[in-house]
Amino acid sequence: MEPIINSQVPEFKVQAFQNGNFKTVSNEDIKGKWAIFFFYPADFTFVCPTELVDMADKYGKFQEMGVEVYSVSTDSHFVHKAWHDASDTIRKIKYPMLADPTGALSRAFGVMIEEEGMAYRGTFLVNPEGKIKIAEIHDNGIGRNADELLRKVEAAQFVASHPNEVCPAKWKKGEATLKPSIDLVGKI
Repeated sequence: MEPIINSQVPEFKVQAFQNGNFKTVSNEDIKGKWAIFFFYPADFTFVCPTELVDMADKYGKFQEMGVEVYSVSTDSHFVHKAWHDASDTIRKIKYPMLADPTGALSRAFGVMIEEEGMAYRGTFLVNPEGKIKIAEIHDNGIGRNADELLRKVEAAQFVASHPNEVCPAKWKKGEATLKPSIDLVGKI
């Protein structure tokens, strides 16, 4: 298995539902920007709406950080619209909901469950150069936390703009970082 960290996002072109409209989203749309791909199993399920609304509640903060959020499932863009129209919870979502009915995008990110035709819960942060900097995959019974993802994005952006520093465990924006050197070996 090839490591996904620092791999290039594959070329893709999919349909999406966002703010009452259908649109096409491709890898060209993410060039030069930070992006989160947030894979989930399916619309009209149980854990998924709790995660999607958690991301919706933090969407403004992600946008302030220059990050676009893309939720992705193997449902069609028509199903995304139907879910949006049927659910007060899903109506809160303002970010694009990508449709991956062929599973091509889910396979490219390594989250496709072939025998079920749906994706694992995968979260991927892509930098402006199109490289994956964070990859996290959960079994489908385990929900994610947007606050923790925000912290990780802040750390990834900090490291990107401070190449000689690293962020220790539980680091939060504004806290001390480390400057790797031989002087730190065995002292932490």
